[in-house]
Amino acid sequence: MRMRKSAASTPARSAPGVIAVFTGADMAAEKIGVLPCSWQVKNKDGTPIAEPPHPVLAISKVRHVGDPVAVLVAETKPQARDAAERIASEWEVLPALASMEAALDAGAPLVHDEVPGNLCYDWHLGDEGAVDAAFAKACKVARLELFNNPLIPNAMEPRCAVGDYDAATGDYTLWTTSQNPHVIRLLKGAFVLNVPEHTLCVFAADVGGGFGSKIYHNAEEAIVTWAAGKLKRPVKWTADRTESFRSDMPGRDHVTQAKLALDDQGRFLALRVRTLANMGAYLSSFAPCVPPYLSATLLAGVYTTPAIYAELKAVFTNTGPVDAYRGAGRPEATLLLKRLVDIAAHEMGMDRVEIRRRNFIPKDACPYQTPAALQ
Repeated sequence: MRMRKSAASTPARSAPGVIAVFTGADMAAEKIGVLPCSWQVKNKDGTPIAEPPHPVLAISKVRHVGDPVAVLVAETKPQARDAAERIASEWEVLPALASMEAALDAGAPLVHDEVPGNLCYDWHLGDEGAVDAAFAKACKVARLELFNNPLIPNAMEPRCAVGDYDAATGDYTLWTTSQNPHVIRLLKGAFVLNVPEHTLCVFAADVGGGFGSKIYHNAEEAIVTWAAGKLKRPVKWTADRTESFRSDMPGRDHVTQAKLALDDQGRFLALRVRTLANMGAYLSSFAPCVPPYLSATLLAGVYTTPAIYAELKAVFTNTGPVDAYRGAGRPEATLLLKRLVDIAAHEMGMDRVEIRRRNFIPKDACPYQTPAALQ
């Protein structure tokens, strides 16, 4: 949706207990940076990925449910909730893309005007010629189409952030339920607040459940730190359950087509995998690296597959950003292989255990170099 009118309104500012209301325009006016992506991937032709800016607060366009447009600071949480209901905006509803297939269609609306075709990157790994040759002489081919659905975090302990500012020293302090406080400190100082790293102190004490869902730099961490500096007093945010579902980043969301070529003895000859990986509306801290480097490089598994070729397209849609969660890429590769090998056993009329034994990497071959980059 496109914002026609500022999200901050007079009724909210004058509500009981309200200290301040800030919008994306306020942050932009103070040269606050965008939330950065800390991993890069290159396209097949060596060009860099498309990385559109990810503002801490949306300024003119909201691209997914949960994309924040304003921050309201009040004396108490109930006062903040009541005042937030008085924030009024005018919106123009734009076409939305919920699926990767729709986002890649010719003529589809763009999630970001500067990203043609909604394609974040087009990446590959392996020897395509060797794979084509192996499939040409295959006795059987096992095929699989797999939808690895988004996996939503749901920790009993929601994310929380408290920002503080020392006017005497100019130093900021953030207490956050983070699994990676050092990365938060680096990214927030260098790319968002644009302050020297030595003026930032980040504490992560009782983190609670995480499994990756508390490892990225989230907008709320930047907001409470910046707001504390503006107001010269501590600012706290704690997610409720609904906010967690809207703002905690899921993992997965892949659509994959895979083929496994076999000889007449049930031995693997080659594996070809094509995947669409959803990035959501923006790139989160580690999102781009998960499908290629943490999943595609594991497609050999424990098998002596001589040739592997993987193609991967990362796509922008009007859904929430994804990132590393619960294994980050490894479960996707493992599920694909387990399902595909079971199908191969059925195609060959073989026992599922026997076809695995026949293709295991032998002990005396280790360390074994796979055709998918990893040993």
